[in-house]
Order: sequence, then structure tokens, then C-alpha cells
Amino acid sequence: MGVTPAGGDAGALQAAAVLVPLFRDPAGALRLLLVVRGAHGVHGGQIGLPGGKPEAGDADMLATALREAHEEVGIEPGTVEVLGALDPLDTHATGYRVHAFVARVPADTAWRPREGEITGVLTPHVAALGDPAARRTLPFTSDRFPEPLLVEGIDVDGHVLWGLTLRLLDDVVPRLLGGDWDV
Repeated sequence: MGVTPAGGDAGALQAAAVLVPLFRDPAGALRLLLVVRGAHGVHGGQIGLPGGKPEAGDADMLATALREAHEEVGIEPGTVEVLGALDPLDTHATGYRVHAFVARVPADTAWRPREGEITGVLTPHVAALGDPAARRTLPFTSDRFPEPLLVEGIDVDGHVLWGLTLRLLDDVVPRLLGGDWDV
């Protein structure tokens, strides 16, 4: 699996990395962890995957994703089994090139949302995210978007899944449901 060096050349875009944490619940259903970001920052109020920008001590983008997942929700890096790296996605609206890593995490992980940065953790069924009927035009509001912004998205427990995270999951969910990775 090719791993880009932390801070690697992304042109005018800033590098970032996210982890796509997957686990099976006690009934055997495949679930995905999403975070609810605090109100502040460019992604304030949005749901997404644990991740962020590289720091000087990160060896590569995978190290960034693992460090951020640990800092944001308490996933211990040594318990993560990386299943694959995705092609980077660019966000021209916010200027990031995002490197994503699909990973299995222990089902009994005690999520520890980082106070002030993460206000909640959501664990939707992957099958529900893959249901075409779940996708529709939804209003999204936040401190950055006080007037409702109509976006294509999926309602996840009263939060709107949209933007780059939705685009990334548009690649991941069908592959998970098709058995590309053993989770």
C-alpha cells in the first residue's frame, strides 16, 4: 500500500488524512464510525471521519490518520488493522487533498471524543449508508452556514452527511458491501 509522506506535495492543496474506522456490532452488522465536529473551524458542525493535518512527527499520511483518530476519539493505533488506502480526494472549497485509510477497529473500543473538537460519535450501519433511498436534498446549517445550505446528503441520526465525506463513502460503501475488504 503506497503511503504518501506527511506534508507531501499536493500542489496548492493542504494535505490531510482520515481514518475510515469499521467494526461489527454484537449482531454482526457492519458499522462505520463518524464524528460530529464542534461548532468552530472550517468544518464546524459537520460530520466526518476522524482525521486532520499532518504534524512534524508524523512519518506519513497513515501516521497522521492514526494519530488524529487517537486524539479525536481514542482509537489506539496498535489496535487498528489497516485494510487499504484510497486514492486521495481534493476539496477545492476548503483546499485540502485528503488521504483516506480503511481500517478495522475493535468493536469494544471505548470512544473518547476530544472535548471542544468532537461533540459526538455516530456509528451508522454501512448497509443504511448504501441505501439509495437514504440520499436526498437536505438543509445543512452551522456557524459557517447560518442560512440553510441545500446539499445532497444522508441523514445520520439528525446530522447531515454530505460533501467530501459523502464522496469518499460513495467509493467505500459499495466496496464494503461487495466484500472488497474482510471486516
